[in-house]
Amino acid sequence: MSSFLRTGKKIIAIGRNYVEHVKELNNTVPKEPFFFLKPTTSYLPSGGKIEIPRGVLAHHEVELGVIIGKSGKDINASQADSYIAGYALAIDMTARNMQEDVKKRGLPWTASKGFDTFTPIGSFIDRSAAPDSNKLKFWIKINGTIKQNGTPAEMVFPISKLIEHVSSIMTLEEGDLILTGTPSGVGPVSPGDEITAELSTESGVVLSSIQFTAIQRDSGYQFKPE
Repeated sequence: MSSFLRTGKKIIAIGRNYVEHVKELNNTVPKEPFFFLKPTTSYLPSGGKIEIPRGVLAHHEVELGVIIGKSGKDINASQADSYIAGYALAIDMTARNMQEDVKKRGLPWTASKGFDTFTPIGSFIDRSAAPDSNKLKFWIKINGTIKQNGTPAEMVFPISKLIEHVSSIMTLEEGDLILTGTPSGVGPVSPGDEITAELSTESGVVLSSIQFTAIQRDSGYQFKPE
């Protein structure tokens, strides 16, 4: 994992930033960027094992991650690019049944996103390798079958607006990661599944390719719906 990510203090995960994904979960498109936080202890470098807690229905959400290169607050969208160090391909794993259970009760759902290994991530990609992030493409496969594919050009709110909005609320620091949202096609990951994902340029140059195996976590928390 890159030194940038090792120094970062937080993962800012943007929700509902692809219209078709909003529709598939029967949500509404937000009027301004919506986000939640994930702990950096959830990082899992490529080649690792995604641990599925007992009782959990885990879903994959492949995303383009933006790595912040310097600290800033109240960043104007027109200056946002200068705060980007680079990018990373990532998966925002979600304990979906656990998330839906607590949402119905009006409770926070940090735990459903924050388990160890629930942010699988690829290597650091310098910004110079992707001067126009809107022309990037990414996909995820489960056991060799494509489940999601998308491009940042499909985002409701572009990266510059995400940086502007988040930094108006909390200071962004070097090494922080912004997960920019996921396209439609989210679905289950079960123990034994092989997960692969790829990020490439518009011309087909592969910038990141990551692979993980899902396993059952036999200790720790067990989800038991009320």
